[in-house]
Amino acid sequence: MVEETLILIKPDAVAANNIGKILAIYEANGLKIIAMRMLIMNDQLAAKHYKEHIGKPFYEKLVTFMTSGPLVAAVLKGDNAIERVRSIHGATDPTQAEAGTIRKLFATDKTRNAVHASDSATSAKREIHVFFSEAEIF
Repeated sequence: MVEETLILIKPDAVAANNIGKILAIYEANGLKIIAMRMLIMNDQLAAKHYKEHIGKPFYEKLVTFMTSGPLVAAVLKGDNAIERVRSIHGATDPTQAEAGTIRKLFATDKTRNAVHASDSATSAKREIHVFFSEAEIF
């Protein structure tokens, strides 16, 4: 089934000049980029995106990191895109990620783990509309 999913290339990966390398991995795996922008996330956008984590012990650290510098938001489209992207990313903890995954290649720890991806179709729909209007998705 053809799906759309949101990915974020986090500030650590942007600062390390890994944007192009990461995007190339998605494209090499048959995923199409149908929307993309670079931005600096503010506290309000972080709260909207991470609303399910508000009040959790790691929330403040996560927001501090995600608002620390530019990131790339993109919508990817392809067959089983949600599951495939999560597989391409690897485990949240890069020490547990399989060889060749984005997090094994570019992440340094569980917070600075290079990328984010929607975890379900429901999350993908909500997250995509946090960052993009319908008119911005091609």
